[in-house]
Amino acid sequence: WICTGCQRCEIGCPMGVKLVKIWGAAKAARPRERVPGVLHKGVDMVLRTGNNMGIPEDDYVTLLEELGEELAEECCPGFVTPIEKVGADYLHFQNSKEAYAEPDDMKWWWKIFYAAKADWTTSSKNWESVDWGIFTANMEASKEIARRKVENMKRLQAKTFILPDCGGASYGTRLNLEKYFKHEFGPETGHNYVYFFDVLLQWLEEGRIKVDKSVHEGRIVTWHDSCKHGRSAYLAFGDDSNFDKARKIISYCIDMQNFREMPHNRLESYCCGAGSGNWPGPFEKEKTEHGSFKADDIRATGADLVISGCSNCRDQIMKNLKPKFKLDIEVKYIWEMIADALIMEA
Repeated sequence: WICTGCQRCEIGCPMGVKLVKIWGAAKAARPRERVPGVLHKGVDMVLRTGNNMGIPEDDYVTLLEELGEELAEECCPGFVTPIEKVGADYLHFQNSKEAYAEPDDMKWWWKIFYAAKADWTTSSKNWESVDWGIFTANMEASKEIARRKVENMKRLQAKTFILPDCGGASYGTRLNLEKYFKHEFGPETGHNYVYFFDVLLQWLEEGRIKVDKSVHEGRIVTWHDSCKHGRSAYLAFGDDSNFDKARKIISYCIDMQNFREMPHNRLESYCCGAGSGNWPGPFEKEKTEHGSFKADDIRATGADLVISGCSNCRDQIMKNLKPKFKLDIEVKYIWEMIADALIMEA
């Protein structure tokens, strides 16, 4: 259970042994009541209620509406949270961790949607973006979580389904879409799925969103290549494009002379230490020791701002590695970085 599923061992193994699949088979054989920590409880909850935290639909909708009203008052005049809108261009799923404990964090994406004048929506049912099924090797649950996302896309007639920002969830969702639901996507269906990297980069390149580089002027910035968005996507799908997309997005936000690569990056990147459910899991000592390699790499860059594209990684670096290893850094999501620097045009 303390294997983070980072697959760095598979990149380096001269015999091509798929160790993560072996650990996955062992996890799958474990009786569900003996899955450590809260992970199986979260899987059970999402299957019963549509989200890991068991937030009732009425409470969730009220939260989204109230947050939308706050955003309209703060910086986005006329903003209304588009819930259950039919025929939108984009379908975006929320992370229950944010809805439950960090609701203001959802505003960063909404602010970007507003600035881009995007036609988007989110669901009030089965809205969980995260996939704890894949963390516990409960592949039937993982498949069902993905199926519900597809069902929401079809029910709401959304054109483009944005894969979750959580690295494990984007990986698990894409695995299931490719294996079981590929027929639901393509020109003939009118549906498509993309990484959030694709959406952000497209809008920056098209000028639909503009950012002010002076907001992060003088900051020394580094990027954390999260395992599932990068190495695992490459091993499973032959897709390593997120490495370059992330750096191109960052180049719109800062002068790249202030960007520092970590000593181990891209396919060689060290795991943050909290993958495969180890962030909410009970193995505090082990996830900190795993993360020590990442902490060393961060320190070696001299960066004071670490950018991440995964909620798991961000929380581990910000809430565990930073205090434990006394890192003098700020940690931001890549979409948070954009939202903080957006030029809001009338």
